[in-house]
Amino acid sequence: MSVFGKYAHYYDLLNKDKDYAAEAEHVHRLIRKYAPETKSVLELGCGTGLHAHLLSGMGYTLHGVDRSPAMLESASRRGPGSGPAAQPSFSLGDVRGVRMNNKFDAVISLFHVMSYQTTNDDLMASFATAKYHLNPGGIFIFDCWYGPAVLSQKPAVSIKRFEDDRIQVTRIAEPAMHPDENIVDVNYQISIRNKSDGSVEELRETHRMRYLFVPEVVFFLSQHGLKLLDRFEWMSGREPGFDTWGVCFVAQA
Repeated sequence: MSVFGKYAHYYDLLNKDKDYAAEAEHVHRLIRKYAPETKSVLELGCGTGLHAHLLSGMGYTLHGVDRSPAMLESASRRGPGSGPAAQPSFSLGDVRGVRMNNKFDAVISLFHVMSYQTTNDDLMASFATAKYHLNPGGIFIFDCWYGPAVLSQKPAVSIKRFEDDRIQVTRIAEPAMHPDENIVDVNYQISIRNKSDGSVEELRETHRMRYLFVPEVVFFLSQHGLKLLDRFEWMSGREPGFDTWGVCFVAQA
């Protein structure tokens, strides 16, 4: 089962404090800056499709790929937007090996999808997927955990609580570092209480996350003919530092 499979139903609730609209606008600005002629976008690891629907509403022809059927079901159920482009389309696929017949002006991969590629082979395969689907001059935008911040500040236990009219969700995240592998295991304990009858469901999952450094990203990109154009703190655009957990990279085919 996909690492997100058990709680895809609760995914949007757990991330309701995430400003998807601002993030989609940020990606839109990056596309306008680095590839202003972009019309078509492929999203690798689209999740429940919120970014895809928002970007589609900005005029892009967008296709999303995810390996979780439950996530894709949620993405496909979203209502039509108000933008000039058609609704986004979605298909099942693993970012390491999916191949489509279409080429795109931009490939995006958000919410640390690349950090879920924990081995060198995983990263090589994922970057190969991005390059395969790009038109000449197209751009690849992705974010990931940034190594200097992870090693300087170190992950800590965190608790998130959210609820709606039906359920109350508590998620405890306990990290375990593997510095020789550049990996953090994030061990999740998720409790979902049904408000109507008081029943509680408990879920446990481990998400393996790889933190990356600029030189290795440049190397992996170069193996597929991709050139790094820029890197900066996700959303703020600031120079990455020892307190920068999320870094955005922009590369060009």
